Amino acid sequence: MMKIYGQDNSEIMQIQSLGRDGNRLVLKGKVFGTMPISARLTPHEGRNGLKLLNFKLVLFLLTFLFRK
Repeated sequence: MMKIYGQDNSEIMQIQSLGRDGNRLVLKGKVFGTMPISARLTPHEGRNGLKLLNFKLVLFLLTFLFRK
């Protein structure tokens, strides 16, 4: 399970599984610990997300999993 936190370190979302629905990426989990959610990411929106990256952020993401 992966957790996403807000600025005050409170848990915003728990992602319990990643899957596929045709060409979409599906994230299943809970928002605020209680409300079930199934979010779908289309290829177009995924490409839009890549546009948010810059060189420094890409370098950070490459080392992110190896940090304490």
